[in-house]
Amino acid sequence: MQPLAGVRILSIEQFAAGPYGTMLLAGLGAEVIKIENAAIGGDPARYTGPHHLGRADSQYFQTWNLNKKSITLDLKSPEDRRRFEALALGADAVVNNLRGDQPAKLGIEYAQLGRIKPSIVCLHISAYGRDNARAAWPGYDYLMQAEAGLMSLTGEPSGPPTRFGAPSPIDHMTGMTAMIGLLSALLGARTTGKGCDVDVSLLDVALHLLGYAGTWAINDGAGAERQARSAHYSVAPVQTFPTADGWVFIMCMTQKFWEVLLEVIGRPELAEDPRFRTNPDRFAHRETLTAILDGVMTTRSTADWLKALAGKLPIAPVFDVRQAFLNPFVAEVGMVQAAPHPADPDFKVMASPIKINGARGPSVPCPPLGANNADVVGELQPAST
Repeated sequence: MQPLAGVRILSIEQFAAGPYGTMLLAGLGAEVIKIENAAIGGDPARYTGPHHLGRADSQYFQTWNLNKKSITLDLKSPEDRRRFEALALGADAVVNNLRGDQPAKLGIEYAQLGRIKPSIVCLHISAYGRDNARAAWPGYDYLMQAEAGLMSLTGEPSGPPTRFGAPSPIDHMTGMTAMIGLLSALLGARTTGKGCDVDVSLLDVALHLLGYAGTWAINDGAGAERQARSAHYSVAPVQTFPTADGWVFIMCMTQKFWEVLLEVIGRPELAEDPRFRTNPDRFAHRETLTAILDGVMTTRSTADWLKALAGKLPIAPVFDVRQAFLNPFVAEVGMVQAAPHPADPDFKVMASPIKINGARGPSVPCPPLGANNADVVGELQPAST
């Protein structure tokens, strides 16, 4: 089942935030037509290494562009502009992740496209938005982590401010947030016949990711601080612990899980220790508690502790990226899919995290730059000349 079958999206996108979001919709059946400018070689992500797939493709690019079509248009060209507007007549939405001052200059806002098709939805993903003093500023994921305070919370307390280890979490979250906005607007347009502009910025999303730490700062002026061993801000024990051969992350978010931990590790007497009886007690004496638990956890291997604790309380091994995909459970749930590529018939990708009726959608590599010009743009050329 592909719930978005029949939805056509024109996407003027590059790098990650826009492409990731539209890829999610493409995996659910939407026809996503990626519009690239051949004069500049298309999306720069096609050439981003170090893991290339032929001369003008890369694993980096395919990570965010599965299941799409590729056409080439130069929206500054009058002829290509006419072709774009003809395509917009048959589209449900136009998506871009350009600088905030660019959509108006290219005529891809609702003010322009709504005159052609009143029901069209125009989604704008930008660094800082379209309607403020920073509209013309370029911006990327890492900059948002820095300015939103996220880097100040990441890493060990004694280290420098640090970005998230995952390459593009703000891009990913912005892409997902933008698609919620887009789908909501599409539902509204089908009811009212009137589309709109939808705006999502990287900085807004980065600030929103602060969660309750942001609420504390807004209301009490309290600045959350980095926690040793990735510990929780208000619950203990919730952090990493060393084992005999690695690390695990344990989360005793409730009193029940704390009591289960004590039973399994053979330290039931700690339940009545006044320093650890309740969560506020444990949090107040977290360093002492950590030292006690370290002495226990280092006596057995990660595998042993997982066998003893998994399913009884929240626990996970601390893996590197390679280990994460060697995890048999990842294979069991189908998060890796074959996606044969002309340059690599054994190419594999991460599957969509969305399942419909228990099944994940297909993963087909995005074709070469402009590969769909004949079937998508070609049919419009006689009417455009």
